[in-house]
Amino acid sequence: MTTNHARCQKSAIALAVSSVLAGGSGIAGAQDTPAATALGEVIVTATRREQAIQDIPFNISAIDGEALEKAHIIDAVDALRTMAGVSVQDRGYRNSGVTSSIVIRGINVDSGTNGDVPLAAPPTVATYVDNTALYGNFILKDVERIEVLRGPQGTLYGSGSLAGNVRYIMKKPDLGGFSGEASAAFGQTDGSDGYNFNPDLLLNMPLGDSFAVRLNAGMIDNDGIVDYPHLYALDSNGDPVVNGNVLTATPVYTSKEDADDVDIKYGRISALYEPGDTFNAQLSYQYQKDEIGARRQVTSGDDLVNGGQYGDYEFGAIQLEPSDRKVQLAGLEMEFDLGFATLTSSTSYYKHKGSGISDNSGVYARNGWFAFYGSSPRPIAQAERFYDDSATTQELRLVSNGSNKVDWTVGAYYTDQDYDLGQNSYLVGYIPYLDALDWYGLAPYSTNQDFYFRRDQNYDETAIFGEATIHFNDQWHLTLGGRYFDNEVDVDAVVDVPIYSVFAPPGMASENITDDDFLVKANLAYDVTADSMLYATFSQGYRHAGSNAVPTSGKYGENPAYFTFDADTLDNYEIGYKGTTGNLNYAVSVYYADWDNPQLNTATSNWGFFAAINGESARTQGFEVELSGRLSDRFSYSFGYTYADSELTDDVYQPAGNFYGGPLYIDRVGADGDGCRERPRTWSMPRCATR
Repeated sequence: MTTNHARCQKSAIALAVSSVLAGGSGIAGAQDTPAATALGEVIVTATRREQAIQDIPFNISAIDGEALEKAHIIDAVDALRTMAGVSVQDRGYRNSGVTSSIVIRGINVDSGTNGDVPLAAPPTVATYVDNTALYGNFILKDVERIEVLRGPQGTLYGSGSLAGNVRYIMKKPDLGGFSGEASAAFGQTDGSDGYNFNPDLLLNMPLGDSFAVRLNAGMIDNDGIVDYPHLYALDSNGDPVVNGNVLTATPVYTSKEDADDVDIKYGRISALYEPGDTFNAQLSYQYQKDEIGARRQVTSGDDLVNGGQYGDYEFGAIQLEPSDRKVQLAGLEMEFDLGFATLTSSTSYYKHKGSGISDNSGVYARNGWFAFYGSSPRPIAQAERFYDDSATTQELRLVSNGSNKVDWTVGAYYTDQDYDLGQNSYLVGYIPYLDALDWYGLAPYSTNQDFYFRRDQNYDETAIFGEATIHFNDQWHLTLGGRYFDNEVDVDAVVDVPIYSVFAPPGMASENITDDDFLVKANLAYDVTADSMLYATFSQGYRHAGSNAVPTSGKYGENPAYFTFDADTLDNYEIGYKGTTGNLNYAVSVYYADWDNPQLNTATSNWGFFAAINGESARTQGFEVELSGRLSDRFSYSFGYTYADSELTDDVYQPAGNFYGGPLYIDRVGADGDGCRERPRTWSMPRCATR
C-alpha cells in the first residue's frame, strides 16, 4: 500500500514600529507589579514563581496590558497575532466565543469550520484567566499582561497544554489609593451602515489599609457588516410565509442589512485582603454575556435568487444564525509565606453556557435530503445547538523562597468538570405542509424535528506535580519536572430521529474511561554571559481520552470504532538562545515535536454525529525569532518571524459506515495538510509600542 503524507510549510512575520509621544509601554513592558526595570525585562509567573522573562530557559513571551489599552486592543485575536509562533483564526464574536482558535507551532489538525459548539476533543492550547482554565474567547479589559508559553507544559499545567499555554493575568486591587477611569469609543466599521459604541468604567477603591476592591464593567454595542439579501420571510410562528397554496407556493424572500450585530456586556469585581507580609487573599468574579445577531461570513459567486454577483459583504444563507452565551468565572487565591516557601491555594469555578442557530439548508440540498422528507417547495433546515460547560478546580502549590542551590515547586491538583451539549434539528415549516398532505392521506410524518442529540460528560482528574532547578554554579542550571495524573471520564448520550420514531427507538450509549500516566520535563541552561543564555529542553504534553458515546447498534448504530478515542501525547525537543544587549532583546529557538495519536474532531459516517477519532502520528518542526529594541527614548520596535513545517506522518483512517447491517470495514482517508490550514502567511503592523 502506498502511504500519502500531508505536509505543510508556512512562515509568519509580525512587525511593530512605534513612535511613542507620551511614554509608551509595550510588548515586553510591565507594570509596577510585576515591574519593568529595563528594556524587555518583565516579571512573569508562568513557572509558578516570579522570574524575569529573560531568565526563563524556554520560549515565552508577554504583552503588557498598558500596551493593549494604548492600542485599543480588546480581543485576543488582535493581541496574539503580534506573537511569533502563534496563529489565531478570526471567526468573529459568534464562533470565537465558543471554542479557542489559537494554534501554536502548527499543532492543530481540526478544520477551521468547526466552532458552533465545543467539540469532543479540546483545543491543543490551554487558556487561563489567572488560574482558571477557559476554552473560549473573552473581552480583554483591565488586563495586567498576557503570557504565551510555547511548547507542551504538561508538568505544571496538565491536560490540554499540548502545544502551549496562554495566560491572561488580570490586574489586582491596589491598596495604594483610589483611582477611576471612564472611557468610551465611538466609530464605524467598513461595510456597515451603523455605528459602534464601547463604554467602559474602572474603579479601584481601598477600604482601609489592608482591603481594596477593584471593579470593571462595560459593553460592546457594534452594528454588523454582513448583509443577508434573500432570507425566507417568516410568519408569527417562525414558519416560512405561504403566499398561495401551501403545497405549491414558493418562498417569499426578505433581506436584512448589517445582520451580525454584537451586543456584549461584561464585568469583573475583585477584592484583595492583605493584613501583612505573610498572608494575602483575593476573591474575584467575572461575568460576560454575548448576544450575536448572525454569523460573520460571506458568499462569493452568482446570486441565483436575485441575479448578478454577491457583494463584498453579502451572505447567501436563507435564515439568520444568531447565538448567545454567558461566561462566569469565580476564584479564590490565598498565599501564605512560610519563610522557607510560599503556600498557595487556588480555588476556581467557571461556567460557560450558550446556544446558537445554524442554517443546514445547503447541506440538506446538496445531499438530496429534502426530497427524502417530502420535497416541500419552501425547504429550510435549522439546527439549534447548545452547550453547558462547568468545572470546579482546586490546586495547592508550595514554592521555595529566595535563591537556593535547589529551587523547587511541588503541588497537588483536582478538577471536576461537567460538559453537556446537544442539538435539535428541524425542518422549519413542515407541519403546515404535512397537514396539507395529510388532507390527501399522504403525510408520512407527524413532526418536523428530524434530529435529537444529547451528550452529558463528567471528567475528574487528580494529579501531583513538581519541578526542581539545580544551580550547579553561576552558569549551569538543570531543571527536572514530573506530573502523575489519574483521570476518569463518564459519558451518557442519546440520539434520535423523531421524524422516524415510529420506525426505530432512540439510540443510547454510556461509557466509563479511566487513565493514568506520568509526564516528564528536562531542561539544561547555560549562562553564556550575564545577559545571554543557551538552553535545551525536552517536555511532554497530553490531552485526556474520551468517549463519543454514539450508539453502535440498532437503527442509529455506528461503527464501534467511533465509540471511544485515546489520549494523545506530544514529545517536544527544543534548543534556544536568548539575551539582551541593553537596547536589544533577542530570542531564537529551534524545535522538533512528535505527536502520537493526534485527536481529530470529525463526524460519524452514518448519521454525522459529532465525534473525535485518533490519527496515527504527526510531527512539527521549525524555528522562531523575536527581536525588540529601542532606537530612542520615544521610538521602539519589535520583530517576530516563525517557520513551521508540520506533517501527518501516517494516513488518517476513518471508520466507515455500516448501513443495513453490512460488514464493518476501514475506509482510507488520504491526509491533505489539515495540520496547518490555519497558518496563513501574514504581515501585520500591530499598534503596540515597546518600552
